[in-house]
Amino acid sequence: MSIVRHESGPILSLAVENGNTIYLAGIVPKNLKNDIKGQTQEVLAEIDRLLAKCGSSKSKLLQATIWVTDIRNRAPMNEVWTVWTDPKNLPVRACIEAKLADPACLVEIMVVAAKG
Repeated sequence: MSIVRHESGPILSLAVENGNTIYLAGIVPKNLKNDIKGQTQEVLAEIDRLLAKCGSSKSKLLQATIWVTDIRNRAPMNEVWTVWTDPKNLPVRACIEAKLADPACLVEIMVVAAKG
């Protein structure tokens, strides 16, 4: 079984395929001036792009881990998440309050998905 790495940099790959499973790195927004909703939308758009590159989509999500810098941002983040997800194919999920590397970054999302 081959392992395929996508968009590798000096410390990580943004996506790794192993068999029929796709693992994405924790995705953070680039535009840190946006509020939690805007940052979440940007992150989810990047997840869509990476999943498509690997031959998958949000309907194939298996697991999601979401970090927010303030748990009070969970509700507005969930508003964006709920619109984005496929309601018939929801992944298992955790949402955790955490300090992120850049204080202006409000959300980071990591997912695992099936191919196909």
